[in-house]
Amino acid sequence: MSKTFRPSNRESSILSKIESSKEHARKQAIQNVKGSIEQLSNAIAMKLIENNIIETTNKNGLEEQINKCLEKLSNSDEFDIDYQIAPVRNIVPNPHIVSIYVTSFVIEILINHKDIIDIFGSDEDIYHCINQQVIRFLP
Repeated sequence: MSKTFRPSNRESSILSKIESSKEHARKQAIQNVKGSIEQLSNAIAMKLIENNIIETTNKNGLEEQINKCLEKLSNSDEFDIDYQIAPVRNIVPNPHIVSIYVTSFVIEILINHKDIIDIFGSDEDIYHCINQQVIRFLP
């Protein structure tokens, strides 16, 4: 017979604190997006173009789309956020919520935008490019 694992109160308490701190960090990052949407969307758009990940006919259109994405993120509830990131949640271990949300937006939605010619690179390349800019504004 297999042994049933029953965590002690101490282990349960530690696990609960870890989960609570992760949820708090996630909520804090989403709240901090509101204060830096303009700068963050500009930085992400420029970096995606500079790194030749996105080829576009209109840089301002790309920036506007990322701006709308960040606004939607800051106003979305937990279910909508989890639904949006579901296809790409396993790209990297412990992803930053803002980076993974914008990456999902680029991969799933932005690829069909009229101003976007093509998107190059793997999903991981896109995530890392976006994440570099996000951690500059949202530590």
